[in-house]
Amino acid sequence: MSKYANAEWRGTGKEGKGTLSTETRFLQNTPYTYATRFGEAKDGTNPEELIAAAHAGCFSMKLSFVLNAAGFTADEIETKCDITLGDGVISKSHLIVKAKIPEITKEKFEACAKDAKENCPISKSLNSNISVTMEATLM
Repeated sequence: MSKYANAEWRGTGKEGKGTLSTETRFLQNTPYTYATRFGEAKDGTNPEELIAAAHAGCFSMKLSFVLNAAGFTADEIETKCDITLGDGVISKSHLIVKAKIPEITKEKFEACAKDAKENCPISKSLNSNISVTMEATLM
């Protein structure tokens, strides 16, 4: 499987503007700027936000597969991912997971969540110097 996205940038790093588009066209010329990345602007996206979305989505889907293999089906999995960027490097990806899963024990859920965190493709592809942490709770 191969997927792609395109980025276009015009101008300087601080005053320039760019757009992002994805193969599926879900993002189509979506704006990104210095202000959407490092400031308070909300009229576009940024690379770290997209990594956070990718990690949260990948983890949630992997957890669903792990739970299914263990004989459970989640009613709901809600995952937030916080990406930490400092000194020009992403240093941490923190997953905050809440799930509603009928008849699962806390211990079994924690084991399944740990498995998903360690084995989702995005977790596995992040640089080994990046700390991937998680809080997982049943709803």
